[in-house]
Amino acid sequence: MFRILVVEDNKNLRTLMSARLKQAGYQAFQAEDGEKALDFLDSEQIDLIISDIMMPGIDGYQLTEMLRQANYDVPILMVTAKESFEDKEKGFRAGTDDYMVKPINMNEMILRVEALLRRAKIASDHKIQIGDVVLDYDTLTVTVPDMTYELPKKEFYLLFKLLSYPKKIFTRQQLMDEIWGMDSDANDRTVDSHIKKLRKRFENRPEFQIITIRGLGYKAERML
Repeated sequence: MFRILVVEDNKNLRTLMSARLKQAGYQAFQAEDGEKALDFLDSEQIDLIISDIMMPGIDGYQLTEMLRQANYDVPILMVTAKESFEDKEKGFRAGTDDYMVKPINMNEMILRVEALLRRAKIASDHKIQIGDVVLDYDTLTVTVPDMTYELPKKEFYLLFKLLSYPKKIFTRQQLMDEIWGMDSDANDRTVDSHIKKLRKRFENRPEFQIITIRGLGYKAERML
């Protein structure tokens, strides 16, 4: 089940949007402003963010810019009463992926969410299959013939991220920011330790490899 964070200071609208997302089969979470959203993202994995612009403290523009500067590439849909071209341009330049103007049509919101998730190349059933290996995001498991591994959450997220974008190089900082959170105490050694555990766990599997890119970070290669 996809996990979507709704960032909106209007409680009634935030609740309505979350209810419509749940009705469409998504797992919805709520934050009342940008600061609360960052706190939430520090500890939870999210597949897509729907954010208002005009909020107290950290607004939608600032939230988007902060996430993009931290190489957090989750899709972002801005929802706002600001409808001028200049406002939209500012939103897109900040790093949003799509834009809706209030009052919004909830059914259109769902269609845009579906399109953004497709564009993000996330499997619609939250699974990745490579040969005989199946990664299931909902259960944090990796299934191979005759065995199912129940991985610790961070290990699974790390492997799922790398295999979702085969051949793409991720720096250690990118992986730390997205999986452990921007304010986490995680460091290079934390990422390296988790990579080492994954390699040892799946060292006999021919379907994929995790490759170290010297001086940069890591990438995964699908071998089948």
